[in-house]
Amino acid sequence: MSTQSEAEHDRSEPGLSTILGERRHLINLAYRLLGSLAEAEDAVQETCARWYAMSRQQQEAVESPGAWLTTVAGRICLDMLGSARVRRERYVGEWIPEPLPDRTEWFSGRAGGGGAEAADPADRVTLDESVNMAFLVVLESMTPAERVAFILHDVFRYPFAEVAAIVGRTPAACRQLASSARRRVGAAPGPAAPTAGQAGLVRHFKKAWEARDIEALVGLLDPEATMVADGGGLVGAVLHPVEGSERIAEYLIHIAAKAPGLTLLERTVNGRPGLVAQHGGVTVTVAAFDLAGGRVTHIWAVRNPEKLRAWTEIGRA
Repeated sequence: MSTQSEAEHDRSEPGLSTILGERRHLINLAYRLLGSLAEAEDAVQETCARWYAMSRQQQEAVESPGAWLTTVAGRICLDMLGSARVRRERYVGEWIPEPLPDRTEWFSGRAGGGGAEAADPADRVTLDESVNMAFLVVLESMTPAERVAFILHDVFRYPFAEVAAIVGRTPAACRQLASSARRRVGAAPGPAAPTAGQAGLVRHFKKAWEARDIEALVGLLDPEATMVADGGGLVGAVLHPVEGSERIAEYLIHIAAKAPGLTLLERTVNGRPGLVAQHGGVTVTVAAFDLAGGRVTHIWAVRNPEKLRAWTEIGRA
């Protein structure tokens, strides 16, 4: 015969399983909306807190807990995007979305005790074309409402009626928001080369950088290539984009000369081939690439240590 506490536990289990089952979806959604894993985790944590703040009667009245959680998470992210725009106006240098490692290389950067531990699978972000760095950078050019409407409808396939409930506008207005966002995405460069070709080009780039071969680097870079670095004012980084193959190559050679012992590792960055730079076994830079026509067109180098927590232990195993 079940005790009262056992019966209460059984009744609570459906709500708990719903939260756990939706967590991965919410993290995936929030990361694409915010461009930051740390902020995505905060948004999901706040979403869960609001669910548990409701009484049992209120929870049971929710027809679809999954839809409720998505709606709340979307609204929280929309609010966070609004405040983030203000913070990023005061950000030191360029702001780049937080880079993500491949699943096989994933470690949680938010583990307690100063160490890293393997992240729960529910926390992993699905690495597809909607999280490659070039796509995330385009998302940064959108208004908060455009970004939320576009991600919910075009990436996660929510109907505009549901998007409207999250954004707080009419379905017709949300349709216009998504259309405007779609035009921004359409104006961006087309899809990159197949991953195998990308990996080969990044490998050649790595070898040229290690050899400090400026001519080889220039040959691998598109003449109008752009490199952006993000130090967040916490570490040294160029504050403005470096433009042109020769200037980028000269800058990379300069960096290599200033940091003897720098180790470059080939890693998957947001689902595409990239490079990780380590100094003394510590990850100091994660570089994402965009390629076209057999050359590097964009480099995004994240140096802000607050954005490298997920990479802390990669390469030490």
